[in-house]
Amino acid sequence: MLTSSSSRLCSGRLVTNASKRGLHDLITTPSRKPIIAQGPAGRSAVTGHTVTVFGCTGFLGRYLVSKLAKSGTRVIVPYREEDEKRHLKVMGDLGMILPLEWDVRNEQQIAECLRHSDTVYSLVGRNFETKNFDFHAVNAKGPATIAKVAADNGVENFVHVSHLNASPDSTSKFYATKFEGEELVKEAFTGATIVRPAAMFGYEDRLLNNMAMWPIWWKLNYGQTKIRPVHVMDVAQGLTNMLTKRPISRTLSLPGPSTLTHEYLLEMIASFLAKGSGAVWWPTVCPDEVERRFIDDVDTPGDWDAVEVVPDDIEAYAIKYLRRFRSADNFVRPVILPRARPFEVAQ
Repeated sequence: MLTSSSSRLCSGRLVTNASKRGLHDLITTPSRKPIIAQGPAGRSAVTGHTVTVFGCTGFLGRYLVSKLAKSGTRVIVPYREEDEKRHLKVMGDLGMILPLEWDVRNEQQIAECLRHSDTVYSLVGRNFETKNFDFHAVNAKGPATIAKVAADNGVENFVHVSHLNASPDSTSKFYATKFEGEELVKEAFTGATIVRPAAMFGYEDRLLNNMAMWPIWWKLNYGQTKIRPVHVMDVAQGLTNMLTKRPISRTLSLPGPSTLTHEYLLEMIASFLAKGSGAVWWPTVCPDEVERRFIDDVDTPGDWDAVEVVPDDIEAYAIKYLRRFRSADNFVRPVILPRARPFEVAQ
């Protein structure tokens, strides 16, 4: 019996089910470059795309890298500080996350980061100035340099993330330089996609966490400033969905589904936590940030249909990110929302 079985194993042919590919596994870029997906869906898949995410160590960048890598996309993660990119390495399968050191002023390093990529995401930006980088250098000149190098190296698709309130006439230098960066990017890279998200909330945000720690700074303008907060996961998913689409050569606005005031958000956080601020010091706030606390988010319709995402309201996720501020006695207390919203849900 053992002999016959062994002979069958030795002489018989091993029959396997060869994987089949369909037309949906083949994508051609505008330059007719083929991109072939293979393998099972998920982390171990290979989408065939190679993507560079500048600004990957920031708040939005880490979630974008995670979503791209989980779908099987090879991601180049440029970094400046060695420790800032360590958490990105484990977001993808072996060999799918490739860190490269770069400087926004060094075109040779930028070219090295994107020369193998078919899509480049520019998430570079900063909402305060330092002694080495002012608003113009980071929000305008930096993205323009990346776009120029990407165009020179034949990158197929360029996506630049700006801000919903970007405007040349804004009293805020941050918003004004964001708009300047958009214009320079469109000039350097023909057909670039500009994405304008509103203020984002999430685990490491500077909205809910900042309000919970230092509510006093959000009472400027008597708390009547109107904002349209959007979930960082929704923005990251929208950017990920662009990878499988034809380049959207226009400006996309991605505001949150609701228009709220700082006063309403402070009341919501206070009702969630049932305690006051735990910080015993006042944070340092740059003058331009104070100026932004008086500027309402623009009332423009969202382009979520273009990225196939339905945005979530902030009330549905706020407790998830604020629960760590609760005391032990109130940790599992039911969530109680404050009074009715000050404005109708944005359409």
